[in-house]
Amino acid sequence: MKLPELDELLALRGAARKLGLRFRDPARAQLLGSHRGAARGRGLEFEEVRPYAAGDDARSIDWRVTARRGRLHTKLFREERERPVWLLVDLQPGMFFGSRTQLKSALAVRTAAVFAWAAVGGGDRIGALVANGADSRCHAPHTREAGVLPILRTLLDLQPRAPAAPRAESLQQALRTLAPLVHPGSLVLVISDFAGGAGVDPVWLSLAAHAEARLYWITDVLEERGPPDGRYRGGVPGRLRAFDGAAARTQWLANWREREARVHAIAERLRTQPTRLDTGDAVERVLPSLLRAPQFAA
Repeated sequence: MKLPELDELLALRGAARKLGLRFRDPARAQLLGSHRGAARGRGLEFEEVRPYAAGDDARSIDWRVTARRGRLHTKLFREERERPVWLLVDLQPGMFFGSRTQLKSALAVRTAAVFAWAAVGGGDRIGALVANGADSRCHAPHTREAGVLPILRTLLDLQPRAPAAPRAESLQQALRTLAPLVHPGSLVLVISDFAGGAGVDPVWLSLAAHAEARLYWITDVLEERGPPDGRYRGGVPGRLRAFDGAAARTQWLANWREREARVHAIAERLRTQPTRLDTGDAVERVLPSLLRAPQFAA
């Protein structure tokens, strides 16, 4: 299966444009202190300094400029017009797996690229934390292509290139790194297969308290159905072993049900519903139908 390359991720800009996504949820935005419309006000950002005028808020006086110029000056602020959108992308080695048209890791990379282009195309700032269990890289939110291109390169650099033992702690470590960086009113798009881990990390709750998060669950049909009858060899290089499909299926399906329950428990904490993406899906074809939910309306 071919791994994603930069040319392909650049071309996904067209797919993102056709989606016409606007990452806002009016009902949720009100809870976060936002409002609907192009100017989604989660805060104020500095615009300029001008001479103080009667009626100006004394708390906005710029005392440094006042001292330098010998006359009262005040700071002017304008409402923030871009929403910070964060991608939390899990590329742990266990995602180098796929029984259909692409690897789970490749689907995660392609999905993240579409969302990055969609965010800046809608006037929002895009940032990312990408982790693979051994390494992680963080990109602060930026607008336009200046924010997207470094993220695309990081996605390509950190994607797994060979089978290896899964790193179940990858997502939790990345979550703990990202959570303190997320400002109130931000949107966090989590892309992972949610493999491994036990229970629901309390950090999910703290994230939900001041930001909106959505889960994109990367799956493969073989994980859900289990191996067919027969004898197989599986594992990672140097640790291959023979197993019987029928005998392994019971534990295999139990592991799947445990993962499914964990994903839905996390989603419940975040007050959202997980969106499943399967390795048989082409993101540019499947996302339009999956994302026609009310929370994606412009």
